[in-house]
Amino acid sequence: MAGRRRRGLRWWIIALVMIGMIINYLTRSVLGVAAPTLMADLGIDELQYAWVTAAFQLGIMLQPVAGYLLDVIGLRMGFAVFAVSWGLITMAHGFAAGWVSLAALRGALGFAEGAAQPAGLKAVAEWFPARERGFAGGIYNIGASMGSVLAPPLVAWAILVHSWQAAFVISGALALIWVVLWLRYYRAPREHPAITPAEASYIEAGQEEHLLADRARPSIGSILRQRNFWGIALPRFLADPTWGTLTFWMPLYLMNVRGFDLTQIALFAWLPFVAADLGCLFGPAVSLWLQRRGVSLINARRGAFTVGAVLMTGMMFVGQVESPYAALALLCLGGFAHQTLSITVLTMAPDLFKRHEVGTVAGLGGTFANLGVLLFSLAIGGLVTTIGYAPFFVALGVFDLVAAALLWGLVRDPAKKAVAA
Repeated sequence: MAGRRRRGLRWWIIALVMIGMIINYLTRSVLGVAAPTLMADLGIDELQYAWVTAAFQLGIMLQPVAGYLLDVIGLRMGFAVFAVSWGLITMAHGFAAGWVSLAALRGALGFAEGAAQPAGLKAVAEWFPARERGFAGGIYNIGASMGSVLAPPLVAWAILVHSWQAAFVISGALALIWVVLWLRYYRAPREHPAITPAEASYIEAGQEEHLLADRARPSIGSILRQRNFWGIALPRFLADPTWGTLTFWMPLYLMNVRGFDLTQIALFAWLPFVAADLGCLFGPAVSLWLQRRGVSLINARRGAFTVGAVLMTGMMFVGQVESPYAALALLCLGGFAHQTLSITVLTMAPDLFKRHEVGTVAGLGGTFANLGVLLFSLAIGGLVTTIGYAPFFVALGVFDLVAAALLWGLVRDPAKKAVAA
């Protein structure tokens, strides 16, 4: 790809980012699928498992550090360093001897893997004009769902053929292979030898002037003082517990409450993530449809988020239906709805902030998103044995409606401010 000029190079670049995201979410999803076997093998109960998942969230809450480093040292080398780290840490999971050592590894993994979303958003901001960012973000976020799709069959195969430890070693090794591809093929648009002059001009012309970088380093204090940051951080805080529930708790729910065995987990537990892949494309499609009908970019994003929030109300009935397959269908709806709204709010970071701030904004937003996952996961671990899963599914349906209200109430369009000035 780097040896000759290539038309549409930006789409090859986002495909490379998507592969990285697939591996990122595969490595983090292995634990959830392996949990029933791993917990029995290591003598871990539900509350201890909740603390193991909480350690990951504590680590990934350091996303602002990861995002800041990506902004300062650059996307190419920064992302490579983080990917090597998460690959090696994932492989080390196979040597965990109990819940304490497993929690320590999960915390380290969370910090390393927290670079993925800021890196993806930086790539979108650098390589795509404003009107294409939604679909570009949707494409690379397919990786999040696809990684979770691959985890159930990989883990089931590894357990049946060898052990749960093998699943961690294999998925971690894939990250190291991807780093070689990343370093070989990724460059910024202005430095890439394979970009055509026409595509370089097209990308540059599509960047909003009021969002071009004007400082060498981002200011965290300045970002935190902006209502637009809170307008995307608080909705992420409320929305992301859905993804944490699907990733870390759904296999246990299907096995302990719905009676699925390991084979059924391998056959069915990936379906909500396939639905989530479709949501990654549906959200940008709704936004683009609204824009073509005269709705502004920011309002179109908010409209797509609201559609996803309404669809998420289906999650409220997961614990109420009698059929395990009806519950699975509602979980699929939840995965679809979550990615519909999630990709929309993620893509708003490069819509609202300057180029040199995107990684830091994404990292800070990720902190709030993962704080939501952390608190929700601890609540499940502490209360599920007494109240069951049903109240938590109801809460997930309500949270996103509140998130949509916050998105509409807090975010202001910087393009209108720039025009007025």
